[in-house]
Amino acid sequence: MSKIRQLLQNYGDHIAVPWREDAAPAQRVIFCVYRETDERTLRAKVDEFDLVTREAGYDWRHFDLTDTFACWLSGQRYAKKYFAQPELLANLLPRYLDYLGECFERFVAEQGAHTRSVVAVSGVGSLFGLVKVKDVVDRFAPLVNGRLLVFFPGSFENNNYRLLDGYDGWNYLAIPITADKTH
Repeated sequence: MSKIRQLLQNYGDHIAVPWREDAAPAQRVIFCVYRETDERTLRAKVDEFDLVTREAGYDWRHFDLTDTFACWLSGQRYAKKYFAQPELLANLLPRYLDYLGECFERFVAEQGAHTRSVVAVSGVGSLFGLVKVKDVVDRFAPLVNGRLLVFFPGSFENNNYRLLDGYDGWNYLAIPITADKTH
């Protein structure tokens, strides 16, 4: 069985367990962790995660981060200057995080996500070097009354997440699901 197929099965086993209604936002976050080399395979299988979620009796909403940086930057007043001198972006990146929060909040409201909804976030690898995934999850989690599912290309070892295995990771309260097991 492929790693992504096993990840899907482990996610399905986890999502089928009845949810606690009194869980705090950070406790309602699920990370599906997979090797970054499996990104395309996972994206091809996102509809299967949707199906498994609906079979468990929950609604599904999908938010893709992939193009958000390009959309945000192209809307900036001095976008051409930032393209010519990308080092100037460092001071502007906190605004990108604000933009993500606003887009996600609007998405959740428009999609009618509720306490029995899974709001899945893909394209997390596109954040690498721009903003920290932890900061994005901290912004998104309180906006989701059901479960926030983060498709996470990287690794989870010793309670530590590492995006794209590219730098030191961080510890987070989310429930990690890997192809090997639900932790």
